[in-house]
Amino acid sequence: MPLNKYGVLAARAVDRRREGSSDTPHYQIHLTDGTGAHYRAAVNVESQQAPSELLYLADDNFHHPLTELLPPAGSGWNALPSQPGTASVDFIRGNLFDPASMRTLPPDLEGADNDLADLLDHYVQRVIADSTAAVYAFGQRWGPEKAKADKVFGFRPGNGVHDIHMNQGNSGRFRSDNGVWQDGALLLHLPAEDRWVAVFLAFQSQAWHTDDSTGHPIDTAPPRPSSREEPLRIMAALVNPVGPAPEAETVTVLNTSPAPINLQGWQLADQNRQAIGLPTEPLPPGTALAVPAGNGFRLGNRGGTITLLDPNGLKVHGVSYTARQAQREGQTITF
Repeated sequence: MPLNKYGVLAARAVDRRREGSSDTPHYQIHLTDGTGAHYRAAVNVESQQAPSELLYLADDNFHHPLTELLPPAGSGWNALPSQPGTASVDFIRGNLFDPASMRTLPPDLEGADNDLADLLDHYVQRVIADSTAAVYAFGQRWGPEKAKADKVFGFRPGNGVHDIHMNQGNSGRFRSDNGVWQDGALLLHLPAEDRWVAVFLAFQSQAWHTDDSTGHPIDTAPPRPSSREEPLRIMAALVNPVGPAPEAETVTVLNTSPAPINLQGWQLADQNRQAIGLPTEPLPPGTALAVPAGNGFRLGNRGGTITLLDPNGLKVHGVSYTARQAQREGQTITF
């Protein structure tokens, strides 16, 4: 079954602890919310399932409509429904980043700036030093454990969040954790710089094409996609055309391959998974095609996502845009 206590912790980081090499090493973060409640965020830095090194992506300048849906800074634990259109996270359906950009790092090595703990330290030490910085830790809650002190930082009661990583596409003994719109992540807000930092983690054993209902791997699908090698990509969108609604919204796709592409069965899906088919005629190499919205497919001006699906219904490419990007009427957003 999916995670039963999924949500996001909105708090301030006050301390951290590196566990080094152990059976299941974590990077531990001590946080407090606006009421003075204490929490521990346990971030995996090594997998129990081979290969052991985690996949990571750190975005130093994160822009996504998700940041507009978050609960107030310092509000503590916030339960989230595992569904689109909320602050819930889904690495595959939320178009948060390009999975092909993820890289592996060992958990903890001698020396500086050469392991996953160092990467996390770079950001967490910074938000600890900045009293205005906010941390959002997505995952599954444990506690409060009224009879226990926290085993790392000693505060009472024990209380925190774990599973701060992708929580779908698992196989074997972790298959029961699968679900959609329940992935873990770290978002850090630096108000003085008007900037968001996002850290995403996944296990190499996890699949990147999963069932839309269960989050289980689609066994017939290829492994982790490399969208940079896909022949068809979303290049731009006219989200907020000039004039009153309903407007003539369009999404532009580009054939980057050296050969024509038969578009029969290809689709675009919006944030609510409403899909529209692409024109069926072949698209010549190097040619862009503006696909008009319609038939339920809509691009909202408050931010959204656009996903390109192949004839098998598998995600090939995905993009997102914010309300700020959609604000200027008649402006085409490029990706």
